[in-house]
Amino acid sequence: TGIIVFFLASCGNKNKIPAGVFKPDKMEAVLWDIIRVESFTRDFVKKDTLKIADEEYVKLQKAVFARHQVTKADFDKSYNYYKTKTDLFKTVLDSMITRANRDRFIKPIQIN
Repeated sequence: TGIIVFFLASCGNKNKIPAGVFKPDKMEAVLWDIIRVESFTRDFVKKDTLKIADEEYVKLQKAVFARHQVTKADFDKSYNYYKTKTDLFKTVLDSMITRANRDRFIKPIQIN
């Protein structure tokens, strides 16, 4: 019976998010904003000859982390975790796609 209990316990922890890793909804929110910053930097900042794109990207990225009250290290740890959990990461990405489609028809995207 000890083996059965161990097996059941290990199955129950399969989808448990480790300490220090964002829960799926937080990962979605932070990643969504990071992608928006990357897009904004690529599409607008690089075309502005008065701004240095890499510096502007870092500044905007820091603003995203401050807004979500996380650090770059927190994000990197979470992102690396999700990259290894493809089913979980797919769920996050699917939610982001749904959000993007909804936002496209409801309101314009704004960079804060």
